[in-house]
Amino acid sequence: MEEYKTITAEEFAALDNSQYTIIDLREPDEFTVSAVEGAVNIPFSQFTEKLDTVPKEKPVIVYCRRGNSSKEIAGILAERGYDVTHVEGGYSACREFAHGGEAEKKASSSGQPREFIDARGLKCPGPIVKVADYLRDKPDGTAIHVEATEDAFYSDIQIWCERTGSRLDSITFENGVIQADITKCTSPGETVQVSEKNDKTFVVFSGDLDKTIAAFIMANGAAAMGRRVTMFFTFWGLNILRRPEKVGVAKSFVEKMFGAMMPRGTKKLGLSRMNMGGAGAKMIRWIMKEKGISSLEELIDSAKAHGVRIVACQMSMDIMGIHKEELLDGVELGGVSTFLGSGEQSDMSLFI
Repeated sequence: MEEYKTITAEEFAALDNSQYTIIDLREPDEFTVSAVEGAVNIPFSQFTEKLDTVPKEKPVIVYCRRGNSSKEIAGILAERGYDVTHVEGGYSACREFAHGGEAEKKASSSGQPREFIDARGLKCPGPIVKVADYLRDKPDGTAIHVEATEDAFYSDIQIWCERTGSRLDSITFENGVIQADITKCTSPGETVQVSEKNDKTFVVFSGDLDKTIAAFIMANGAAAMGRRVTMFFTFWGLNILRRPEKVGVAKSFVEKMFGAMMPRGTKKLGLSRMNMGGAGAKMIRWIMKEKGISSLEELIDSAKAHGVRIVACQMSMDIMGIHKEELLDGVELGGVSTFLGSGEQSDMSLFI
């Protein structure tokens, strides 16, 4: 059997990357935020499906987050005749070697001028990707000032900093422009939020009444247990968050057509089964009232009162022609980083 080789992060840093096929086995969100120059992303969970796409013309180097998964993949590739090497300690070791343990202290005291990053006009995930792309090869302590006009960026950049370890020095939202001051810090420190990872995350994709009721029942139950809950509404689930009354906002012809075809608010939602032209939904509501079960509207109010975070996907809103003025009070706008940041801190993520 062919054997794979192992190198340290220091040895890896000294190589000419152009002479190798470098594979990053981490998940796409981690790869987007930070990666080795020249690496291609094949997540560990998808590797067996994409193994045939790995060329044999060059030696292969694989790395993961901490070096465990890359050993397994290196063994698989070696069995198939690849000249393969895995990086001991993974990307974490590479990061520590590149920046050193004192990097965060230097970042906090550098006082260097901030570079301006113009993310105005970009849509999710554009602003976050632009920030990550700029900072990827910059040293710790690099300070930037970012301006963006997408409402979701206010939440996304906070989650992004929280999950990557970079320090969010300040953030403001005035006159439709979000301004954030950020200092790059890749070494773990107090900027990274500590969690027992028992949060709950729900992706509400469906706009069906019964599924929505179930989602909010679970959300209220988790909140009552003291868990942090995030509900991320996307595509048809956005109709749940629409105000029941018509809101006067300027729309294109296509946006008006979408709005006319979709239910406006919770009381217009139908059942996923036996809707019977709306009769089934009315029957369910009547039974819930007779049984003393809280209505969907009461469940939503309770969730808000108990701190459940309700987030509308802005990308889906843009596609479906829904404007933020049409949403219920208390709804945040967010994007992919908001969802992924919440999911990383959760021990349960449900797609409804």
